[in-house]
Amino acid sequence: MALDAESFDILLHTIQRFVRERLVPAENYLEEHDDVPADIIDDMKAMGLFGLTVPEEYGGIGLSVGQELVVNYELGRTAAAFRSVFGTNIGIGSQGILMDGTPEQKAEYLPKVASGELIMSFALTEPDAGTDAASLKTRAALDGDHYVLNGTKRYITNAPRAGAFTLMACTGGPGAGGVSSFIVPAHTPGLKLGKTDKKMGQRRTKTCDVILENVRVPVANIIGGVPGQGFKAAMKVLDRGRLNIAAVSCGMASRILDESRRYARERKQFGKAIGQFQLIQAMLADSQAELLAGWSLVKDVALRFDAKPAHVSDPDVSMRVSCAKLFATEMVGRVADRGVQIHGGAGYINEYPVERFYRDARLLRLYEGTTQVKQLIIGRELLRAD
Repeated sequence: MALDAESFDILLHTIQRFVRERLVPAENYLEEHDDVPADIIDDMKAMGLFGLTVPEEYGGIGLSVGQELVVNYELGRTAAAFRSVFGTNIGIGSQGILMDGTPEQKAEYLPKVASGELIMSFALTEPDAGTDAASLKTRAALDGDHYVLNGTKRYITNAPRAGAFTLMACTGGPGAGGVSSFIVPAHTPGLKLGKTDKKMGQRRTKTCDVILENVRVPVANIIGGVPGQGFKAAMKVLDRGRLNIAAVSCGMASRILDESRRYARERKQFGKAIGQFQLIQAMLADSQAELLAGWSLVKDVALRFDAKPAHVSDPDVSMRVSCAKLFATEMVGRVADRGVQIHGGAGYINEYPVERFYRDARLLRLYEGTTQVKQLIIGRELLRAD
């Protein structure tokens, strides 16, 4: 699945212009109002951003993984809240249906996702099960032709906007083999939302708890129609999501570097621009080298990801995804730190974009698998018997 090169080039230039002319000027609005303007969301729908990864047969654009990463690089160059409006929707929110859903599930949900009519959110993390995703406490008990769900999900991105959730719950014994993946409409009786989280960064992205109290979901809402496949499905979905976070990290690093270069040219000390001082140049150089290395790694992994069947889990590709996510998210943290340092005291003031990006970048090392989890995945695969 991929868009032809000429059409993708047109789409990419349109997105670059949209980021530059619409989103970047609206960043201060987000800081003041803590939400994305409705007219911008309407423009996103009109551009087809809600259907970037949905196949054309379901009303989407049908980008390959490699193409999606290039788009997310560009979207990383502005406030994370803009991409969050639709990014989770076409990513981890609906990818489970796209990869493993039944024909009926795809036909019912994917066209609504592509049009922006339906926002889907991914509900895996719990108060006591984040990194240890196989230890879920949310239970789904079979009752006739329904499952009854009880439990709490935590830090669920876009939950306040969501019309439905891809939600993991235990239907069998302990461990990964007992986890199933459900489509749970947000209006289902017994499903409640907690208060919106107040975060250190990415404040305009919406996250909150999802509380399930005797929520009845039809058996037909198990993704793929087979119980016990939820953990495997979640890991495949998260592989693609983690690669996209790596791409966003590279885009964010490029914007921080641009802001730092601009400031280094304009800010004067001791009678000359601070960019003429070698120690400032050294920080810029380190950021540029690390950005190029990270982006090269992400693109290489994308080629391998696109070369395998979408429904197949490949341990070697998963390991490389972890390498890309680990390196890129750690890299943007260092680039953001240098950006603040180059700005000096001004970098600690929210008048300058690097202050916001410094806070926003910190979360990238945590969600969809912490750096430490990535290290474990890489180490385990390296030591696996050939």
